[in-house]
Amino acid sequence: MIQAGDFKKGDIVTVDGEPHVIETIFVQKPAARGTGTLYKVRFRSLATKRKIDRVFRGDDGLQEADFERHPIQVLYGDSESVTIMDLQDYSQVTLTKGDIEDEWLYLTEGLEGLMSLVSEGRVIGIELPLHVSMKIVETRPSVKGGSVTARTKPATLATGLVVQVPEYMAEGEVIRVDTRTGLFVSKA
Repeated sequence: MIQAGDFKKGDIVTVDGEPHVIETIFVQKPAARGTGTLYKVRFRSLATKRKIDRVFRGDDGLQEADFERHPIQVLYGDSESVTIMDLQDYSQVTLTKGDIEDEWLYLTEGLEGLMSLVSEGRVIGIELPLHVSMKIVETRPSVKGGSVTARTKPATLATGLVVQVPEYMAEGEVIRVDTRTGLFVSKA
């Protein structure tokens, strides 16, 4: 059992008998005496993709979901689906954009470090590596002296994801993006 104080974004727990992933956690410490810390948690069901919000006290807890992680590889995809291959048994599964909407914009062919989340023999989701390298396909021209200031500009990446990058970045450069936050990390 995981206590509410130990919840982390990305943990997979059982809520109402279904596996859910923790998307956000807001910690609220009331000022009144005798009241404990409250944890406002947003979950997303891995089966239905429905989001629910719950509030927990520090000593409340949830069971970890029963699932397995299998290493996978992206084989190919189009604008509506992607086919992945399990690297343990070489089985192939096609997932639609709706099945993996939060991970969709980070998927590229050849991406390493991907894991499938399998429950009862069925793929219920995928887990991305913490950082992915992606190429900038469109952005404003770089600004001379842009590395001196901390200003940013929007950049569109190969998958359509838009991130804020430093002004000195140009089209064609490869950057690292944090998959948890969608923010620029560094030049790759």
